[in-house]
Amino acid sequence: MREVGTPLVTHSAFGRLHPTGDHPERQERLLALHEAFPDFVEARTATEDEIAACHAREYIASVREAAESGRTTFLDPDTICTPSSYEAALLAAGAAIGAVETGGFALVRPPGHHALPDRAMGFCLFGNVAVAARFAQRELGLARVAILDWDVHHGNGTQAIFWDDPSVLFVSLHQWPWYPGSGGPEEGNETTLNVPLPAGSGDEEYLRAVDEVVEPAIERFAPDALLVSAGYDAAAGDPLGGMLLTEDGFAELARRVRGLCGRVALVLEGGYDVATLPALVRATLSAL
Repeated sequence: MREVGTPLVTHSAFGRLHPTGDHPERQERLLALHEAFPDFVEARTATEDEIAACHAREYIASVREAAESGRTTFLDPDTICTPSSYEAALLAAGAAIGAVETGGFALVRPPGHHALPDRAMGFCLFGNVAVAARFAQRELGLARVAILDWDVHHGNGTQAIFWDDPSVLFVSLHQWPWYPGSGGPEEGNETTLNVPLPAGSGDEEYLRAVDEVVEPAIERFAPDALLVSAGYDAAAGDPLGGMLLTEDGFAELARRVRGLCGRVALVLEGGYDVATLPALVRATLSAL
């Protein structure tokens, strides 16, 4: 049984939509999570207007048209678009919105934090967390939003969307140097904080960075809501990362997050070891 108190927002269709074969970002990720956590709220589909709060309409149309072509294509060297990918991406953004409405955890695919304002990148079509942040500001009256990204990869898409926006604080803990090559120690501004960590970092290094850098920054910003890009590819053994976080480490990250803001929501990003992903998510939920 999962801990009661954190609503899970997802959709049974995530195990069917956006089929990617043996790609690392594949249907089995969500099928495993749905099996482990069958008690969830079914997400709604985000509207194109909600997506357009973060992405160019021409880009949104290009993804829709690629899906409607009936062919499976690559939008960049890593990002697949199938006939059902547009539907899946709208549903993922809608689940992220549902998480910020309920203080929940959105279990979604495709992930979103690499999606740039005008193009797909790194498995991502639309910026799920970014769309949820804009929804929180526009519809929920939460003027100041902080985003903490603990995925092993730098959230370059989220950073790009909010780079010039002082109402959104973006903080990224990530392996560096690593894909996508951004997020180095000198990259940032008043509301963009990158915390690059070397390969091989584990619980101790992550928690020290949170205590010394991340927590003070978020506390100074005093957000009305805190959204987490919850990637699990920083876990030991993940095929796309080189970090050593454990279940206990993710639980401690979640405990610290819980104490930083009265309104917290999480959205799944990476995490590509299907066998261990449910336990890592469970550790997070237990701490929340």
